[in-house]
Formats: sequence, structure tokens, C-alpha cells
Amino acid sequence: MTAWTLYRHRNADGSSKDWAVRSNSDGSITTRWGKTANRLPGVSNRYGIQQRDIERQKQAKGYEWVGLVDIDVNGNVRFPDTSSSTAPSVPEATAIQSPPVVVDTLYWHIDCRAGHATLLDMGIALRRWLSDLKAWSQAQGLAASDWSGWQRLIDAGLGDEAFDLSGQIHLEHGVLPWLWLMALKHAAFPGVSVGIATENGREVSAELKAETEVLALFDTDVETIRPLAENLGLLKPRLDLALAMADQTDHWF
Repeated sequence: MTAWTLYRHRNADGSSKDWAVRSNSDGSITTRWGKTANRLPGVSNRYGIQQRDIERQKQAKGYEWVGLVDIDVNGNVRFPDTSSSTAPSVPEATAIQSPPVVVDTLYWHIDCRAGHATLLDMGIALRRWLSDLKAWSQAQGLAASDWSGWQRLIDAGLGDEAFDLSGQIHLEHGVLPWLWLMALKHAAFPGVSVGIATENGREVSAELKAETEVLALFDTDVETIRPLAENLGLLKPRLDLALAMADQTDHWF
């Protein structure tokens, strides 16, 4: 059997599906897929695409890396037996540590199956957030982002049909596209699924404070973008205690 790279997509209802890929000596790519089980029945061969590219496409759709597995011609999946006594051991003191994966690209995917009323609400929110982003960008003296996702998502949200969009956010696009998608993810409109993943396949949460890795990618932090993040609904407004107390009548005797 040949080693495959296995990915898993976890659904909101607790179920999951698996997808595996390997590169062949003739330059083709073989993939297998199916519900998470000991066998992946689906199989196909493709030419003209690199394994790393197709893996990134899957990561952008929310698939997370599981590990290397063996899959036979019938699709039966077997994880390598790491407990075998014949496997070479590496002393703990000299074990080689894998270098951390540096984030330099974000992969996003939006699957919209919302009804007409929700699409209207989503479109209004997207345009309002975009206005907030532009105002903040101008106040900071930043150049306009040439990210193509702005218009693609606005146009898709104006229709009455389901849509499926995906793409990438690179360093040169700036932090604003990511914050826009984060606002959409955080809003959690019914029927609208937003997935954002890092280069190493980690799913980005909707909690801004937890995403220091992504903030660092764009050379910023929570406090720097706090006013904008509050407008987008990503952070709760910070209470000014001094101002609040100034409005209170002194009832002390």
C-alpha cells in the first residue's frame, strides 16, 4: 500500500467526511473520499494539478489535516502502526522538532444556501461593514486594497440563488478583507457557512482575540484595530467607567 495524506471535514451536526490524496509516479494525482469510516469508496485520477494545490483547495473548504495513512486498492484505510517494535526510536532529548508553519496566506470559502430575506440582511450588513472598513482605511492613510473578493461577494449577495465562493487573502491585500469575512463569520447568518483557514490547514475561529497568529501576519494587534473591530461586531465596546460614573448622581451622604 502507498502512503496517502488524509484530511477531514467536520460538519455542524457532528458528522464528518474524509478526503485523501497521493501523487503518482506518472505525474497524476489520485484522490479518495467518503464518510469518515475504515473505507473511502470514492476514487478519481487527475492530471495537470500539483498535490499541494489541491490540498490547499480542500483546506480552504474547511478540511483539516489528519495524518498519513495507507489505503489499499479497495479503499480500506489503515493508520500506520506507530507502536511496532521494529520502528526506529528517537531519544527524547535528540528528537527533531518540526519548525512552526509560518502563515502567509489565508484561504476562504463561503457556502450560501440562505433564503431571500437572509440574503437581503446579509447584503445590507456587508455594505455597512465595507463602509466602516473604507472609513477606517482612509483615516489611517492606507492604500485601497485590490482584493477581488470585495465585488465578488457583494455581487453574489445581490442575487436570489445559492452560491459558493472561495479564494485567497495574501499579505499584500492587507488586514481589511480578513476582517470583513470575520464579521460575516461572526454574524452567523442562517444558511451561510464561512470557512477561513491558514496555510497549514488550521480553521480560523470567529473570535478575534484568539487569532493572534493571523493578526501578526498583517503586522497588527487587537488594540490597534479595536475601534474598527467594535464597529464590525468582532469586539464588545469597551466601557468607559469614568464617563459612566460622571453621568450618575451622587447619592452618598
